[in-house]
Amino acid sequence: MHRYITKRLLLIIPTLIGAAILVFCLLRIIPGDPCEIRLAGTGLYVDEAEIELCREKLGLNKTLLVQFYHFVAGYVTWDLGDSMWTGKPVTEEIGLRFQLSLQVAIMATLVAIIIAIPLGAISAIKQDTWIDYVVRTFSIAGIAMPSFWLGILIILGLLISTQHFFGEPWMPPIYYVSPFKDLGANLAQLIWPAVATGYRYSAVATRMTRSALLEVLREDYIRTARAKRA
Repeated sequence: MHRYITKRLLLIIPTLIGAAILVFCLLRIIPGDPCEIRLAGTGLYVDEAEIELCREKLGLNKTLLVQFYHFVAGYVTWDLGDSMWTGKPVTEEIGLRFQLSLQVAIMATLVAIIIAIPLGAISAIKQDTWIDYVVRTFSIAGIAMPSFWLGILIILGLLISTQHFFGEPWMPPIYYVSPFKDLGANLAQLIWPAVATGYRYSAVATRMTRSALLEVLREDYIRTARAKRA
């Protein structure tokens, strides 16, 4: 067993090297000059001298071997450079999006737990009744429905309903509000993404809860308890 685990761990090394080479080659094959694209976003006139200065700053005028070395070293030291679009460090951009994704995942899990446990229990207790059929339909729809499509339906539903009842359509937020600055605004921003993501989780968890509870209800001690009560 130890030999198998050691072998698998050692295989990670060539896998990472191969992935690094593949990504590096794909980035170099993509047409276009990164410096021209980056400087063109400023909206100012760009001459050849500025482009060469940018290439020197980014190390694009060096040999491919040296570029690959800096490419790998940057990932190892978590120095991913600056974003071409925002100009901010890439690690900072990743950190912001990781925080957002983590919060949506936690909220989606909570939504799934709140929905799945009671629905699964009710469906098992009311087996083969109309309540069970409704819950099972809910679960099947959640499994079959992609989260992004449900998200689009939620956005359209909010736009239409708010326009009809309040006269002004609801608009999605254009910037992220940290929970440390305004918790209420943060939850208002993320509740619908959490619902769209958590619906699928809840559908799977509902079926699992129902199946597990049905197995328990068929156990001998449950039948004995029911018989004694009768």
